[in-house]
Amino acid sequence: MRLGVMIGAERGDMARKVSKLVSDIRWAESAGLDSAWMPQVPSDFDALTMVSLMAAHSSTIELGTAVVPLQAQHPIALARQALSTHAVADGRLALGVGPSHHWIVRDMLGLPYEKPAAYTRDYLEVLAAALAGPGPVDVENDTFTVHNPTVLGADPPMPVLVAALGPVMLQIAGESADGTVLWMADEKAIGEHIAPKITKSAAAAGRRAPRIVAGIPVCLCANSEIEAAKDRANRILAEAETSPNYQRLLDRGEARNVGDLCAAGDEDAILARFEKFADAGVTDLSVRLLPIGETRDELIASKYRTREAIAELAKALR
Repeated sequence: MRLGVMIGAERGDMARKVSKLVSDIRWAESAGLDSAWMPQVPSDFDALTMVSLMAAHSSTIELGTAVVPLQAQHPIALARQALSTHAVADGRLALGVGPSHHWIVRDMLGLPYEKPAAYTRDYLEVLAAALAGPGPVDVENDTFTVHNPTVLGADPPMPVLVAALGPVMLQIAGESADGTVLWMADEKAIGEHIAPKITKSAAAAGRRAPRIVAGIPVCLCANSEIEAAKDRANRILAEAETSPNYQRLLDRGEARNVGDLCAAGDEDAILARFEKFADAGVTDLSVRLLPIGETRDELIASKYRTREAIAELAKALR
C-alpha cells in the first residue's frame, strides 16, 4: 500500500497559504511519501492550481486532486486544464474527479444536481476522449455533443480516479476510470462494498485492477488523548452531518462518524489501522494530519509529531 498525505485543506489567510503549501510538499517529498492529495474545498484554492504550484517545488512525488467537481466546468475545459497541469508536473498528476454533493452543486453553485451518476458517465466519455489526444474529440451522448480538436496529450498517461460511494458510481468508476478516491469509508465499507464492486466492474470492462485511494484523519497521541482526537475530528471534519452520500456509506461500515475513522494513538496503533485498510483492498492511503491541543503552539507541535511518525510509517509499509 502506498502512503500519501492530504495538503491544502487547512484554513488560513491567502498571504501565508502559498508558502505553507510549498513547505508542506517539500516535507512530503523529503519524507519519502508516495503521493500528495489536494482537496477542492468550495471556498478555497483551486486544486489544480495547487498541483502546479507544488510541481514547481518537487520532482518525484505524485500529485493528485481529491476531487475536482465535474459540474463546475465543461469536460473539454477540465481536460485542457488537467493536461496542461500534467505537463507542468512532468507527468505526475493523478486527476481525481467526482459529481460532488447536492449542497455544493445545487445549493452553492446553483446548478442542477439531477441524475449525478448518469451525468458522470457521460462526462467521463468526453474527458477520456480528450485525454487520449492529440486529435479530434468527437463524442455525442445524452448530455454532451462535442466536436473539438486538441493538440494536447498526456505523456505519460494520466490516471483518472472517480469519487464513488454507491453501487452505480462504483460500476462507472470501474469501467471508465483507473480507480476511486474515498472519504468517510472505513475498512468494512471498503472491504465488503467498495473494493469488490469496483474491481468486478473493472475486470468486466477489461481494465486493470483499480486503485482505491482512502482518505483518513491521523493523529499521533497518547492513549489517554485518543477520544480528544476523535472529538476534534468530529468538530472540524463533520461532512457526514450534511451529506446523505456519506451517511449511506457510513451505514455500510462500522464507523458512525469521521472520528471513528481517525487513526489515533501511538505509532503501533496507527500502523495497525493502516494495515487493516491495506487488508481491505486499499492501494493508497491519503492521511489528513489531525493535530490536537488547546493552544496554537500545542496544535503546531502535535502536527509535527504526527508528521514525523507518518514519515517513519511510510518506511514500514514498504
